[in-house]
Amino acid sequence: MFAVEAHNLVKRYKSVQALNSLNFTIDKGEMYGFIGPDGAGKTSLFRILTSLLIPDEGSATVLGYDVVKDYREIRKISGYMPGRFSLYPDLSVEENLQFFASVFKTSIEENYHMVKDIYSHIEPFKKRRAGKLSGGMKQKLALSCALIHKPEILFLDEPTTGVDPVSRQEFWEMLARLKKEGLSIVVSTPYMDEASLCARIAMMYKGDILAEDSPEAIQQMISGKLWSVSGARTYDILRYLRTFNTCFNIYPFGQNVHFQVSGDAEAVFQQIKNEFQNIQIVEIQASVEDVFLHLSARTEEEKEVLNG
Repeated sequence: MFAVEAHNLVKRYKSVQALNSLNFTIDKGEMYGFIGPDGAGKTSLFRILTSLLIPDEGSATVLGYDVVKDYREIRKISGYMPGRFSLYPDLSVEENLQFFASVFKTSIEENYHMVKDIYSHIEPFKKRRAGKLSGGMKQKLALSCALIHKPEILFLDEPTTGVDPVSRQEFWEMLARLKKEGLSIVVSTPYMDEASLCARIAMMYKGDILAEDSPEAIQQMISGKLWSVSGARTYDILRYLRTFNTCFNIYPFGQNVHFQVSGDAEAVFQQIKNEFQNIQIVEIQASVEDVFLHLSARTEEEKEVLNG
């Protein structure tokens, strides 16, 4: 039995297709990530998997329970942390945790072992109102509330968005410890660098899954050599590269431009250096973000061809 299984999952909002016939499986005890920008459909998917939203077509199960028919069971076995802070800001840290424990007919004392490593970071501030916490502390409180009823699977929708880098790292270290205890974890994030922390990832774009595999396998999806050029005139370099018939897969990447070359690469490099001063061209290993940009651009090109 899979932790999560989805077949032809579709969700529409009037004229907007949020999910386009998604199919995937997640193993029990796995940390699985959905990676993609805002508008990719991640939140709609998570709300369906936690029984908060009904799909228009298709089906999904969580630990064998149907997300529509067995919603009561799913809510008992699932912990859900939505992307937006949704706890009670006027209640204290301790009161929020007590409330969520009481909803599931348990107590902080009974399941303290589930949240000890996480809650210990904010326990010194347990009398402080939740609305007055920093971003990182809010996320730790939200995770504690999602765990207090001892769930079998955890759904985390963009848990580190808007959190400082140190808190992000601490949060993922906490998730790694939870995974070691056998908890199934499904997480979404817009941060491509967090993909490497998952056993497998699905890259989402406009309701579709572009690719699904381990982060290491995803990085191998760009065939051929990938080059990075850096210089003071990034936009001009980008435009210039697009004038070459032999250059393809060209896109800005931070302060650099990444691209590929078919044919005589050295001849192309020499022309670039003749046109621009003080630039560097180096071969690089494709990252998850490189693959995402490549696949999303190809998807847009295919749609343009289909639409004429």
